[in-house]
Amino acid sequence: MKPESSLSRRQFIATTGAALVASQLPAAESDLDKLALEGGEKIIKRPPPKRVRWGEPERAQLDATLAQDTLLYWKAPQTTLLAKRFSDHTGLKHVMTCSSGTAALHIAVATAGIGPGDEVITTPFTDIGTVIGVLFQQAVPVFADLEPHTYAVSARTVEPLITPKTKAIIAVHLGGNPSQLAELKALADKHKLILIEDCAQAWGAKYQGASIGTVGHMACFSLQQSKHITCGDGGIVASNDERFGPLLHRFGDKGSDRAQPGYRPERLATNYRMNELSAGFAAAQFTRLEEIAAKRSALGELLTRELAGVAGVSCPQVSEKNRCTYWHYMMRLWPDKLRCTRTEFVKAAAAEGLGLSDGYIPQMLHQSPMFSQHAFFAGRWPVKEMGLTTMDYTKVKLPEAEAILKTCSNFSLNEAMDEDYIRSAAAAIRKVVKHFVK
Repeated sequence: MKPESSLSRRQFIATTGAALVASQLPAAESDLDKLALEGGEKIIKRPPPKRVRWGEPERAQLDATLAQDTLLYWKAPQTTLLAKRFSDHTGLKHVMTCSSGTAALHIAVATAGIGPGDEVITTPFTDIGTVIGVLFQQAVPVFADLEPHTYAVSARTVEPLITPKTKAIIAVHLGGNPSQLAELKALADKHKLILIEDCAQAWGAKYQGASIGTVGHMACFSLQQSKHITCGDGGIVASNDERFGPLLHRFGDKGSDRAQPGYRPERLATNYRMNELSAGFAAAQFTRLEEIAAKRSALGELLTRELAGVAGVSCPQVSEKNRCTYWHYMMRLWPDKLRCTRTEFVKAAAAEGLGLSDGYIPQMLHQSPMFSQHAFFAGRWPVKEMGLTTMDYTKVKLPEAEAILKTCSNFSLNEAMDEDYIRSAAAAIRKVVKHFVK
C-alpha cells in the first residue's frame, strides 16, 4: 500500500508543470516594490532629522560682544577673532569681513581693477550675487558652458571665450564641489587674468588637500542663512596675493584706509562692513565648521556609493583628491532612460518620504529678463550704449548648461542626517528608478 503523501505520475507532472509555468510569469509586486504613490509601503518612515545650528557657543560670544563699548568692526574683538579663525582655517592672510557673499564678490572684483567694458568669465548656473559686482563695476559678465557632471566651468569651456577685454575668471564651487582650479589658474596665468573663487557654497571644502580659496588670487565666502555656517547674512573676502590683499579693506569700507592718518577716501567704494554682533556669531559658528564639513562630505560620498550603477541617475563627480562638502547633493535624471518626467519622478520620491527638488534655479542668468533686455540700470546698460561691448545675451547658447538645468534634481543633505537615513534615501531613489526605468 502506497503512502498517502505520494503522488501519481500524472499528479507529479501536473504539479511540476504548473510550477514551471508560474516561474516564467512576472512576479507579483510586493508592497515594498509598489510605489507609495500607488498605495505601496513607503521607504522612508521618519522625517529628516532637524539640525541644531546654534546654541551656547553663539550665546556666549554674543554676551561677550554686549560687554564691549563698540560694535564697529575696525580692530574690534569679535571681528579680530573671526578673521583669525578664518585665517587659521584657510591659510589666507589678508581677510576682510563684510555684509554678504555678494559684497565679498564685489570687493574682489573692484580690488582686481575691473572697470567699464572689461569682461569677466563665469558660470550662468549660479545666483545673481556672483555677477552683481561685475555689473556695478560697469563690466560685462561672459557666461561659459559647464562640465556635465561637476556642473562648473572649466579651462576647456572658458578658454574659447577669452578676448583682449577679458580681465578675470570667477570659478563657482557649486554645491561645495571644488572646480578644476589648477587648470583654471594655469589658464589665468597664461593670459594674465585674475582668478576669483566664489566659495559661497563651499565652506570646509578642500582642493587637493588644501583649503578651498587658496588657489585663486582672491576668495569669497558667504555667511547667509542657508550656508554651512552663518550669522544670518554676512561674508568674507580674503587673499594671499600682496597686490590685492591690502586693498580689500578699502573696497569694503568706502574707499578709505583706516590705518592711514586722516581716513580719507582714495577711490570710489561702498560700505560693506560687517558689525561686531554678526562677527561674534560667525566666530562662534566657526567652532562647528570642521565637524559639519567632514560629516556632509562623508554622507555625500556614501550616497554616491549607494547610487552607483543605478540606471537613469548620475551623481555629482568629485575628484578623489578633493573634499566636497555638499551644500546640496545635485544628481541628474536622464529622460532617455526613464519612463517619466522629472516632475513625476520627484512626486514619486516625495511619496516615498524623500524630498527632491524639481530643478535648481528657474533659469540661467543670461536667460532672465534683466539680461535678455540688457536692462541693468533703470532699464539701460550704459556700457553697451557707449559702444564698450557688443554683448547680446539673447544670442548666448550653452547646450550643456541647458541640459543640466533640464535634468538636475537636488537632495538637501545636511550634517544632522545619519548613515541609515542616507541609505534609506538611496533606497527610495532606487525604488522609483526601478518602477520607471525603460
